[in-house]
Amino acid sequence: VQLVESGGGLVPPGGSLTLSCAASGGVFRIYRMGWYRQVEGKQREFIASITAADVTRYKSSVEGRFTISRDNNKEMVYLQMNNLKPEDTAVYYCNALRTLSNTHWWGQGTQVTVSS
Repeated sequence: VQLVESGGGLVPPGGSLTLSCAASGGVFRIYRMGWYRQVEGKQREFIASITAADVTRYKSSVEGRFTISRDNNKEMVYLQMNNLKPEDTAVYYCNALRTLSNTHWWGQGTQVTVSS
């Protein structure tokens, strides 16, 4: 499975961004898709996920500000981020999980910087 993220960039505090992740090479519709982020020197952390049944889950600090969605026909997953804060600055990674085998795939990451 190949995952390619896009949509990162520089945004002022309070701004919005939408990240996209294009998947290929697998059976997209059965995977749990997720977004993680990592700050240099820190561990990668879970942000949001969406199952094959469209059940979503969020890190508490982003709930109400971020929305994950998926389009199985296009094999895409999105992360709409609103009211961004400086502490949201990180490299954001797309993740695909095949739950039956606990197999993970990762994208290369996209930088999000929240700064005035």
